[in-house]
Amino acid sequence: MVTEYTHLELGKDYAAGTAGHYTPQQEIRLKYDNREVLCITGQTVIKGTCCGTGNWEYAEVPGYIINWQNKLNEAGLPVSEVEPVTDKRAQDKIRQTIERNEAIPQITFW
Repeated sequence: MVTEYTHLELGKDYAAGTAGHYTPQQEIRLKYDNREVLCITGQTVIKGTCCGTGNWEYAEVPGYIINWQNKLNEAGLPVSEVEPVTDKRAQDKIRQTIERNEAIPQITFW
């Protein structure tokens, strides 16, 4: 199943609910099994009146790159076609690579 991924502006804060934001910091194209996998890393900040502020780094894996930035959306942001990584063995290998290279334990596959 091919889906679309909209590339967000790197270094820009995006609202995450009413008490925080996330900031995509880099897009990485990882080689895996003769394919390329798109990985986005960034930082999330959550603010709470009771508990102060918490922040952590994250990585998201939209999937295998099928068609790189092949169009623009209505807001002028580039859009790529990706195929989600559904195989658990492949997810584990990709997760290990991200943890080793980026030192980020919080990894989400779409």
